[in-house]
Amino acid sequence: MTSSSSPSQDTKRLARDYPEGLRADALMEEDVAWSHEIDSEWDGEQFDRSDRAALRRVAGLSTELEDVTEVEYRQLRLERVVLVGVWTSGTVQDAENSLAELAALAETAGALVLDGVIQRRDKPDAATYIGSGKADELRDVVLETGADTVICDGELSPGQLIHLEDVVKVKVIDRTALILDIFAQHAKSREGKAQVALAQMQYMLPRLRGWGQSLSRQMGGGKGGGLATRGPGETKIETDRRRIREKMAKMRREIAEMKTGREIKRQERKRHKVPSVAIAGYTNAGKSSLLNRLTGAGVLVENALFATLDPTVRRAETPSGRLYTLADTVGFVRHLPHHLVEAFRSTMEEVGESDLILHVVDGSHPAPEEQLAAVREVIRDVGATDVPEIVVINKADLADPLVLQRLMRVEKRSIAVSARTGKGIDELLALIDNELPRPAVEIEALVPYTHGKLVARAHDEGEVISEEHTPEGTLLKVRVHEELAAELAPYVPAQLA
Repeated sequence: MTSSSSPSQDTKRLARDYPEGLRADALMEEDVAWSHEIDSEWDGEQFDRSDRAALRRVAGLSTELEDVTEVEYRQLRLERVVLVGVWTSGTVQDAENSLAELAALAETAGALVLDGVIQRRDKPDAATYIGSGKADELRDVVLETGADTVICDGELSPGQLIHLEDVVKVKVIDRTALILDIFAQHAKSREGKAQVALAQMQYMLPRLRGWGQSLSRQMGGGKGGGLATRGPGETKIETDRRRIREKMAKMRREIAEMKTGREIKRQERKRHKVPSVAIAGYTNAGKSSLLNRLTGAGVLVENALFATLDPTVRRAETPSGRLYTLADTVGFVRHLPHHLVEAFRSTMEEVGESDLILHVVDGSHPAPEEQLAAVREVIRDVGATDVPEIVVINKADLADPLVLQRLMRVEKRSIAVSARTGKGIDELLALIDNELPRPAVEIEALVPYTHGKLVARAHDEGEVISEEHTPEGTLLKVRVHEELAAELAPYVPAQLA
């Protein structure tokens, strides 16, 4: 800490640094002007402004790895991390691919991955996930790399988290917590934020910890208060759990209300007989890019996992002029936490209620077959196994031709496209046109010009085969649903009736 210069020194400095005409202006500036008679009366001794504005760091106040009495979801301040995986089945390449995906998730959350280790075991250790000896070795890796977080490639029990943290002496999180953190960062809509909050509370509830006052009990409820000792009462941690359950119940009600609004929109589309197509697939496979290419939706596209969470529905048109809706859904991932599947079930219903699924897979990924299997597992969970599926192998411009051939040989209903370059998009549109359900009734009608609304509905809700304008009206040959066919029936020409 240093004191400021004297008035005589300031005067000499101004005379040296400022021309004669600017000295008066400089003396009027608050940062330069100094008067012992005035300033000392109001502020006392004057200090350097840099010291006055500076923040001084105080060591020893960090509460990392110390629990608190209030319930809170600990924010994942991921910076320098070490990854840990347990290889229980499959090949070593499968285990390395899983850890590489965990690294991509960590980078998406904003972390710097320093190292990654895999432990071969028949099953994860019940106490420390990787075993006590390997936990000590992991501690050495953490010290050597200077990491502040360990991420485990699996969902750890509360006991495993506590015991592993006790050994490595830094924060330990699991794959589920990491994915929840990414979802919390990327959720933008009100429904998306509510779904993520519900999943976070479901994950946090069994993992609450307490020390000291968190385990103390409230006073019992005797008459008149005072020294009431009737019963031990609730512990603080029990009160916290009850509050979380109440918040979860409230969140579920809010999500159910928002689900009602989406169901109304879906029923309206069904009433107008508008077919729906859902885009599903692994995260970062290019679903949003494909939606933008097909509809010009302008959805965020980023080379990151779970870049977009909120479902987007856009109107599209087939080459033959048929209208349909195209819905982009949340991306899936290997071992998707069941908390997220449950919380996002209302959003994933877009897949189950659709007429056709475009299953997008990254053709340039090292293991595209694993992506297909992981997505189909989630599709099975939401009850959409009966919906027709087209496998869209995206990023064909970056993929190995042999991999494309292998995928297209195994997946009979598949097509290779590139959403970035537009390759194969026309063929995909034609395939969608062929696969969408067609109206059941084919009819030919001469609609008077005074009933133009029927012609417009035939274009919107049906498939126009031919159209001719005659003096009597519009001669239509269309395929339409039964309700519209009944309205067109009075205008069928006599020779065709």
